[in-house]
Formats: sequence, C-alpha cells, structure tokens
Amino acid sequence: MSVHGKPRIVTTHVLNEMKLRGEKISMLTAYDYSMARIVDQAGIDVILVGDSASNVMAGHKSTLPITLDQMIYHAQSVVRAAKRALVVVDMPFGAYQGNSKEAVSSAIRIMKETGAQAVKMEGGEEIIESMHRILSAGIPVMGHLGLTPQSIHKFGTYVVRAKEEAEAKKLVEDAKLLEKTGCFSIVLEKIPAKLAKEVTDNSKIPMIGIGAGADVDGQVLVLHDMLGITQDFSPRFLRRYHNLFAEISGSVEAYVEDVKEQRFPNEKEQY
Repeated sequence: MSVHGKPRIVTTHVLNEMKLRGEKISMLTAYDYSMARIVDQAGIDVILVGDSASNVMAGHKSTLPITLDQMIYHAQSVVRAAKRALVVVDMPFGAYQGNSKEAVSSAIRIMKETGAQAVKMEGGEEIIESMHRILSAGIPVMGHLGLTPQSIHKFGTYVVRAKEEAEAKKLVEDAKLLEKTGCFSIVLEKIPAKLAKEVTDNSKIPMIGIGAGADVDGQVLVLHDMLGITQDFSPRFLRRYHNLFAEISGSVEAYVEDVKEQRFPNEKEQY
C-alpha cells in the first residue's frame, strides 16, 4: 500500500478501503517511543496505545488504575514515533462512563495533547450518549465489544463472552448501534468465531479481532505478549512470535558476568 514508492499514511478512510477490497488490517499496541518506532517502520497499519499499559508498563493487575494523564503521556511518546500507522488511544476507565460532558473533555484532551488520530471506548448501548458527544466534536471513535477488560468487576472473569444467546444478541445489536452512531471500526475481543464472522459480514466498518477467529477484517495483539516479554499470560488466541524474556535475560546475565569478571570494558571500549 504505497503512493509513488512511499508508504501510504493510514487513516480511518484507508481502513474502510482495506475492508472493501478484503485486505486484512494489522494492529498492535505500543506505549513508548522506541517500540512504536520499530512497530511503525515494520509496516503495522494501526498502533493502539492501549490501557493494557496499566498491566505491562505499570504492573497493575487490571486496566482500571491507569489515569487519563498517564494515557496521554504514553500516547505522546507513541505519536512522536509513528510516521505511517494510525494511532488510536484507549479512553481509560473513569474518563467517559456515566458522564458525557466529562467524556468529551477527556477525548478532546487526548486529541489536543497527543496528536493521535482517534480514541477507543469499551461498551455498547450504555456508553452511547458519551460516544455521540465525542463524535459530534469531530473525534473519530473505535468501539470495543465482547470481553471489555474495564468491566472486569462486573463480569468477575476474563472468560469468552457472548456464548449465550442473549449476550450474543446484545453484541450484534450493539455492533449495529455503534456503526450507526458513527464508529469507524470496532474491536471484537474473545468471542466465538462464528459470532464474529456474523457481525463482520453484516457491517460496513472494519472489525478487528482479538480471540475472535479469522473471519474478521483485522487482528490486534498486545505487543509485550506477542514478543514474549510477558510470560504469565497464555490465552488460546495468543501467538508468541518471540521469547524476548529469555533473550533479554540472557543478555543481562552475560553483561553482569562480564562486569564482575572484569571482561567489560576491554581495551577497545575505553578512551
């Protein structure tokens, strides 16, 4: 996807074009400049500044503790690195639920202070008023249905969502509602592949899956999970492309040993 040999900058419009021609969309999380630069140069379509930073960057057990200020800091770092990818920022827990006025001011802060291209919000009908306000301010919104980690205490578990008929029906209705309201794309997390296919086939906007099978318009994973930096999280949908935990550990151990045994620095490594 290039114009005169240069990589084409990804926009929400480009994602829609990709869905129309059946080209799959690649999406990964990033939270800092160095990693985002690598991911962007490797050709990723969308970078999600995920509230998963709460887990992988800050060490919290859930995504709930991360603040709007912290999300803005991470997003600023990522936007400085991204030259091609579309950068989407998660609206953190508490920044939009239940108060549409606060929701729009949170979204405006993200857009003004980071330079990102869109925000992402979890939920369907229950957050529609906040979503309306944000969209009416001219801010692109990516939806998120299925397993919504910000609602972990409501569900009490991270199991597959929408297996029962009532919940599956609500998800289908929510997807239609989000599309009608004006979302440019929706993440479908940890739902049956058959349901994800049904939603994808009946929508004009791209559906990005994470644990939602192959019949969606694109895929997203948490960067630290797919690189094997994190080791204590192994859901069925996660493919580890590397074991950076072992590789980095080995490098640090070798460095420690070289320092202790006075092998580093050597004569060539000093002035």
